[in-house]
Amino acid sequence: YRDDDDINDVASMAGVNLNEESARIMATNSDLVGTQIQSCKDEPFLAAIPLHKRILEMAKKLGITDVPAEVVAFISHATQNRLRTVIEKVTVITQHRMESYKDDEWYEQATDVRSQLKFFEQLERLEKQRKDEQEREILLKAAKSSSRQEDPEQARLKQKAKEMQQQELAQMRQRDANLTALAAIGPRKKRKLDSPGLLTVGGEGLGMSGGSQAGLGTPSSRQYARQKITRVNLRDFIFYMEQERETSHSLLLYRALLK
Repeated sequence: YRDDDDINDVASMAGVNLNEESARIMATNSDLVGTQIQSCKDEPFLAAIPLHKRILEMAKKLGITDVPAEVVAFISHATQNRLRTVIEKVTVITQHRMESYKDDEWYEQATDVRSQLKFFEQLERLEKQRKDEQEREILLKAAKSSSRQEDPEQARLKQKAKEMQQQELAQMRQRDANLTALAAIGPRKKRKLDSPGLLTVGGEGLGMSGGSQAGLGTPSSRQYARQKITRVNLRDFIFYMEQERETSHSLLLYRALLK
């Protein structure tokens, strides 16, 4: 029979050995035993002295002569938090802009603006070529005319035709010189690093024969994944400022739109 005091011992009644449990906890967290945890030093994001001077200059206009250091630290941390928020939002905007839906099976292409622009550029090029041909024919007719009494307009056309012929002759000579230089140089040799069967590691080409590599493992072990770089441009910042309530009607947005 147990004593009356053992009735209040809940751990013993549940069959839990406190000594064994303490030993297990100490073994699990053995790397944390004896370590001292301290809070990190509060380092301001902005330079304290220039920021304090700037705050004092703005506070003097409002009749405030003293600004404690805690206010400077608070403004510095608020600036850091605000900048972090802006960068995160602009990064999300840039990622959405760079996202491609061509390979997504749930989307289908409705219009192709790039092909339309190329088509219009080709039309403009053909129109310009047609106008140049008409002008060339007019100049050639003016150059072949043999009238004794020529008006100033006819003389101007003949001079322009002569300049056009000289320009075409210079272009033909330049083209012939380029072809001659290319023939003298010979065919372009293929670089060793560009040839198949070579792996670039540290700027050096390492050969592979028979599907294996000398001194290295499989080729896939040396193929490092390229780090994806997110490039933010001015359009992303303008889109962000247009969406934010604080900057949607600001002078900063107006200046950005003027660039």
